[in-house]
Amino acid sequence: MIRLIVVDDDFLVTTSLKTIIEASQEIEVIGIGHSAEEAVQLYQELVPDILLMDIRMGESTGLDAARKILTEEPKAAILLLTTFSDDEYIVEALKIGVKGYLLKQNMEAIVPSIKAAKNGQSVFGHAVIDKLPELLQTGKTDKSCSVDLTERELTTLSLIAEGLNNKEIAKELFLSEGTVRNYISVLLEKLELRDRTQLAIFYYKHLD
Repeated sequence: MIRLIVVDDDFLVTTSLKTIIEASQEIEVIGIGHSAEEAVQLYQELVPDILLMDIRMGESTGLDAARKILTEEPKAAILLLTTFSDDEYIVEALKIGVKGYLLKQNMEAIVPSIKAAKNGQSVFGHAVIDKLPELLQTGKTDKSCSVDLTERELTTLSLIAEGLNNKEIAKELFLSEGTVRNYISVLLEKLELRDRTQLAIFYYKHLD
């Protein structure tokens, strides 16, 4: 059972989300909040598997809460849920290391996204994915396209871009999960990137 906290300043939205999510019978909503401050407090008290949180919630945003939580707990799995697909929000979400950025208009994707995040995957709605390659603009990325990667590293990178987790990549390449983790660490170091999401973006931007 996946333990989930839902935070949105709209009481109707949190009620609806709880109903939709718990209908899967694989996810339990263990806490509900309605502000960024409550999100931080609930996370610290309940330590959920996943935090599903709206972005725009008054003066303090979901991004503010995510930033604070991830500073204290870098491995926290946070999914941002919003009606907005503004580039500024997407870029900031990527920078602080959230696990996903989903649009409320795509409600059917929420439960699968929660399950994927629990398995360590990064998940983004289609409207967001379409923007990702053009949004990750850093000097490091431009220089990285000339980095020499081995055939196995390139294959690993392509599988990451397809959304496979370490266990699935290991099965695909007939490797141990430990070896896959080593390949990913080498890729991150060579390409000067910080996480799997940026690896996937790099692949689609330079190699696809």
